[in-house]
Amino acid sequence: MPKKVTLKDIAAKAGLSPASVSMILNRRSIDRFNAETINKVFALADSMGYKNSKHQSYALIKPSDTLIIIICPSLFNPFYTTIIQGIEIAARKQGFVTSVRTTYWDTDTERFIMEQARKFNVAGVIFAMIPQQPQLAYELSQYLPVVAIGDRRGDLELATVDMNNFTAGQIVGRHLTELGHKHIAYLSTTLNDQHTSRVRRCQGLEDICKAACAGLKVFTKEITPDYELSHIDVEYATGYELACKCLEQAPETTAIVTINDMLGYGAYNAIIDKGLRIPEDISLCGFDNIFPSQLHGISLTTIDNSLTECGKSAFKLLQEEIASYEHHGKFASITHVEYKCRLIARSSSGPAPQR
Repeated sequence: MPKKVTLKDIAAKAGLSPASVSMILNRRSIDRFNAETINKVFALADSMGYKNSKHQSYALIKPSDTLIIIICPSLFNPFYTTIIQGIEIAARKQGFVTSVRTTYWDTDTERFIMEQARKFNVAGVIFAMIPQQPQLAYELSQYLPVVAIGDRRGDLELATVDMNNFTAGQIVGRHLTELGHKHIAYLSTTLNDQHTSRVRRCQGLEDICKAACAGLKVFTKEITPDYELSHIDVEYATGYELACKCLEQAPETTAIVTINDMLGYGAYNAIIDKGLRIPEDISLCGFDNIFPSQLHGISLTTIDNSLTECGKSAFKLLQEEIASYEHHGKFASITHVEYKCRLIARSSSGPAPQR
């Protein structure tokens, strides 16, 4: 009868203590070990025929396993939860499970999540936004399938589901200028290179305003990751604050465009609290067409990006990469899918008032 393999036997071959081997195999405090050590222990346990007390084999985790990590900034904005639900609808039909990790736009947190995904060699990673650190995401994609959802960018070497935010900004701008608006404001949270969708929406809007000889004023507020984490209503509150600032500093404004619908709700209440009417005095538009925007009390004009379908397509791209690795030992070539954005005109926008 062959001798039963023990933790001590594996530890001797791995050059570790039995306690360390036990922690790795039972996934306790595993983050103290590097990926090479973890994989070495799993490989030894599998090749030596080690069985735990429940008689489960400890085979090295392979990309064919079924856990998908979804990385997103936060879960408060229905923009992200709608995308995530689209991913999960498609994933569950194929027997995959998901784990959602939030970053609140903190780059250290994003880096940590990517390191963990690589260490545990999960089935794949889907970013519900464009990674703030594209190079790190690209490096991760050399080991695991990685897909991102967000602004169309030519420099991103990842499979993506794209949203053309420049075109979205143009569509809103054209809608408002055709209604006669000549004084338009754009309200946004942090505008920088890490938030390209916000920048591109503004650029698209600016492009149309210039062509129509309309003025565009931009109002922004810098939001740190710590502030976003500690203020669940950060987008609504920022929309309210910036709308008040706009109405005080640029009283000639006849239309306000917010970076997303959540800021739009804050702006909506600020306009009403100032005693103005929507859209008779001020037109209001957002982006994303999240569920509350269709409610009669809000009825927000916005841009629809087929968020649920974007989520489903992101999983499909990920599954194609997983299948390519399983059958050919390499990931599929980079694929981009783009959904056309469309205007959803509701009662929050109307003809410019005659002043």
